[in-house]
Amino acid sequence: MRSAARSRRTAGASLAVVAAMGGLVACSSTSGGGDGAGTTSAGQTAGGGTYTIWDPYPQYDKTSEWVKLLEKCGTGAGVKVERTGYDTSDLTNKALLAAQQGNSPDVLIVDNPVVSTLAEAGVLTTTEENKLDVSAIAPNLLAAGQSGGKTYGVPIGANTLALYYNKDVLKAAGVDIASVKDWASLTAALEKVKAKGKKGITFSAIGTEEGSFQFLPWFWGSGASLTKLDSPEGVSAVTLWSDWLKKGYAPNSVIGNTQTTSWQEFATGDYAFAENGTWQLANAKKAGFPYGIIPIPGKTGGTAPAPTGGEFVSIPVQADTGRYATSQKLVTCLTSTDNSLTTTTTLSYVAPTEAVQAKQVAATPDLKVWVDAVKAAKGRTSDDLGTKYPKISEPMWGAVQAVLSGSKSPQEAMTAAQTAAAQ
Repeated sequence: MRSAARSRRTAGASLAVVAAMGGLVACSSTSGGGDGAGTTSAGQTAGGGTYTIWDPYPQYDKTSEWVKLLEKCGTGAGVKVERTGYDTSDLTNKALLAAQQGNSPDVLIVDNPVVSTLAEAGVLTTTEENKLDVSAIAPNLLAAGQSGGKTYGVPIGANTLALYYNKDVLKAAGVDIASVKDWASLTAALEKVKAKGKKGITFSAIGTEEGSFQFLPWFWGSGASLTKLDSPEGVSAVTLWSDWLKKGYAPNSVIGNTQTTSWQEFATGDYAFAENGTWQLANAKKAGFPYGIIPIPGKTGGTAPAPTGGEFVSIPVQADTGRYATSQKLVTCLTSTDNSLTTTTTLSYVAPTEAVQAKQVAATPDLKVWVDAVKAAKGRTSDDLGTKYPKISEPMWGAVQAVLSGSKSPQEAMTAAQTAAAQ
């Protein structure tokens, strides 16, 4: 087990990594200021009867189902829960600083790409150390919280990306959605839509982690690997997007689009397709036109692996190891089959286990396509990339920006990105 002293020594070095990561995509549908609940710091609540939980959901206050569940789990464990909700980027920095100061929270819920950073800094304990059962968790979702062959938490749920489509626009263009099976057939559909005077597809290609998040299904769907950005497959992915802009199938605004502004474009009713996530389901139902959802197709067919969003529930290293037993009860309660349906419904996530996924689909059939997409998804830090991922992602989104703006060719941009990532 990593000692608290080692945690304090190494956490400071990892602050530079977090700075390089910028704002990792939490992929939540909402954001907002803190609710004021549980603002007592971990260092002030060291008493045996009070356990601290930090999460990245500041939008939920004491009246929410999420906070009620936290309190219920505390009652079940015989302790009082003090909860603080932070914005995603703030939470990572605060977790590292708390580890340096020896006052980490008892339970920490963080965006999945951050897990490897905190693990390598010695901030987190492993599931094996604290006997957390992850046997029912889908392996592709669990992989996002693994580093060096060890697992550092339990996924609370997952979201990912798919293609929303406007049924009216496709019908007017004579496009049968069943015909869209690969890149060629999708591009053919966009051509027909444009010919009818409508707009093709919108997505987010902004120069941040959000842009990488949206590019990855096309990159991975080409068969490319993040360890070789300038492979022929990787070049073909950015070429696809570039060609869509050149032919007018996608708007130039994608260069600056966030996932929110991209959705706003789709919501006008003029676009055939939009790449977006589970968190837009409620907005889709309010859009005022009939819509459908399909998985993002791979280059030659099948479902492209999309990146997983979502958080892991973890137990940070504590000087007082006697606290772990109760922390384990809290984590087990939050991630149990009985509570997972409440949690994932509240957070608009797909559950990490097949048993709860089946319950979700039974309650909301629209989630079937999302469950299928999550099953094909993969973590951004998977393949044992860990803290290497942000050093790859930034040059990758920079390459996409360069190509879409016309400043570099696809090959030039991806070659430069690979050189930067390798350094």
